[in-house]
Amino acid sequence: MKKFIPAAAFCALFITGCGGSNQQAEEAATETAAPAATESAYDLADGKSVYDNSCASCHAAGIMGAPKLGDAENWAPRIEQGMETLISKSIEGYTSEKGYMMPARGGNPDLTDDQVANAVAYMVEETK
Repeated sequence: MKKFIPAAAFCALFITGCGGSNQQAEEAATETAAPAATESAYDLADGKSVYDNSCASCHAAGIMGAPKLGDAENWAPRIEQGMETLISKSIEGYTSEKGYMMPARGGNPDLTDDQVANAVAYMVEETK
């Protein structure tokens, strides 16, 4: 029994070590493919519904400097910041250097973080 414990510990360490290297490889692959992988993690159908009901009032017409849906030129610098930043600014609100304001949750406090994230993902996807 005493010989079994060190052998089991060695095997567990070996398996954990191998898993760690695979995990690092998987993380590196995910980072390389982040834009496509990240956007597919969102519910774009829900995002469209949220956009239609809460976001279109500003983003369809470009009110208060909001980038219009599909306007790749205005969306490009925002998209370059990454989804996490776009979503964070959309949830928390943001005022640009030019004084344009994105109200928290698009001005709809009833939206959940996931709904806002889905709407952002939808707008980014529609802009490509």
